[in-house]
Amino acid sequence: MLHAVIMAGGAGTRFWPASRVDRPKQLLDLTGDGTMIQATASRLGDLMSPERILIVTNERLIEPIQQQFPSLPASAIVGEPCKRDTAPCIGLAALLVARHDPDAIMVVMPSDHVISPESAFQSAIRYGAALVADSADKIVTFGIQPKYPAETFGYIERGDSLTSDAEAPPTFSVARFREKPKGDVAREYFESGRFYWNSGIFIWKAKTILDALRRHEPEMFAHLEAIGAAWGTPEQAETFTAEFTAIRGKSIDYAVMEHHQDVAVIEAPFLWDDVGNWQSLQRLNDSDLDGNTVLANHLGIDTQQCIIKADDDHLIVTLGMREVIVVHTRDATLVADKNREEEIREVVKQLQANGWDAHL
Repeated sequence: MLHAVIMAGGAGTRFWPASRVDRPKQLLDLTGDGTMIQATASRLGDLMSPERILIVTNERLIEPIQQQFPSLPASAIVGEPCKRDTAPCIGLAALLVARHDPDAIMVVMPSDHVISPESAFQSAIRYGAALVADSADKIVTFGIQPKYPAETFGYIERGDSLTSDAEAPPTFSVARFREKPKGDVAREYFESGRFYWNSGIFIWKAKTILDALRRHEPEMFAHLEAIGAAWGTPEQAETFTAEFTAIRGKSIDYAVMEHHQDVAVIEAPFLWDDVGNWQSLQRLNDSDLDGNTVLANHLGIDTQQCIIKADDDHLIVTLGMREVIVVHTRDATLVADKNREEEIREVVKQLQANGWDAHL
């Protein structure tokens, strides 16, 4: 059967001050369609019943996520004791899914993407799941046609065509996974026509990913096996904390995808945005005649190409502003040059260094 794993442990620091440690990006409504994680779960439609959805997050977010999904059982939300990247997260999820369904096929996805239309997404998942079901060792991922030479995404270089059905989306073997490139390299990838953005969405059999982790990351897998053995026993909490903390964090791309031989990439037949920073709001919302994206009570005078966001009815007035981000929350306000948006992460680091934990 098909199961969904939603990875929801990210901190979303580039969305400070709206995103905080107890209410990160995935728990925010940034698009007007509910919170990011609610939209992710809703997007699954009738692909699987709710009892086959597993959310993996960090332990401090269990309660707020339960509040957003009151119909899900407590066992459907797993809180990691510490951050260890995507490979341990996925390995743990695969162990838990396989306990109840040894033949499970898993679709694994981040909790903070915007994808439309939902019907195209669901059709693509069904197609990918069928490819996995027909192969003992296949892993499927989804590639996004690049719109510009992005330096903030990983890339997938496609190989030979695997498409045999004229009605199916273009499907290729994966030649290589590439890390986030510098400007000239990103431009080369973009112009070649052979590269996709890496969506971070995967389909595989639980057994396949567990075997791959056992083979390529034996030390990590040993810790995960110990957690699985204690799951559901009185020793679960203590073992989970001790063993998971001992894992060396690693992404699933480094741990498995760069080594696995049978990987297919499907050219995504849906629109995708990873909503990685405040400028994403300009792609997802209409702008006014001056190019401003306004999600607030705002008076703009001689203001162009700005992003204005507030959580309440607080009035924001801008005068003579160009390419600026202004985000107002109850206890913090950000004013930043749009061209230096990546440095918002440094703001969070400075707050940590100064001990201003109330604003994190």
